[in-house]
Amino acid sequence: MQAENRQADIAVDRETLEKTFKHIDISRLSGETVERAKKVKFLVLDIDGVCTNGQLYINPRGETTKTFHVHDGIGIKTAFMAGIGVGIITGRKDTCVEARMRPLGVTEFFCGYYSKLEPLAELARNQRISYEEMAYLGDDIIDLDPLLRVGLPCAVANAREEVKNVASVVTKTRGGEGAVRELVEILLACQEKSPAALYWIHHNG
Repeated sequence: MQAENRQADIAVDRETLEKTFKHIDISRLSGETVERAKKVKFLVLDIDGVCTNGQLYINPRGETTKTFHVHDGIGIKTAFMAGIGVGIITGRKDTCVEARMRPLGVTEFFCGYYSKLEPLAELARNQRISYEEMAYLGDDIIDLDPLLRVGLPCAVANAREEVKNVASVVTKTRGGEGAVRELVEILLACQEKSPAALYWIHHNG
């Protein structure tokens, strides 16, 4: 009887999960963009204005802190579950970035790089992938170089217009408010992978 109840609980849970992800709509993307998204094996993220809202909090000791959205954390974990790697290239050197990202499974950190092509090339070498297999999510003009190099250039909703103009995907969500998770779900939808199924396999074996 307990086993039957357990099976019933699982069925309800999976149905709920599937309904949760029905909002993912890629119909606004061009066919070319969808094809590019299918090839993505690695997602590169800027931090300030992408994983955060761009605001810096500096205490009396001169230490900088930032706020990160939990939705983006789940998005990063989901990417890993789907076999998509995640790395960071950011202009600033703030210890809070690694403190947030490392527990999520991120190990590729390039901090203090305002010129981002060199770390992008190193990421490609480390992962043994081509630029065509990379997506980059940015928000400001220092992100233009990597955006113009990768296969799938992406921008957050409140990015600079110069950045949006070169992006194949512009999220509906602002930076620091879940834009990373939105992009991950778009990538999975293009690759015909269900976030619900990934959660299911991960938590239920």
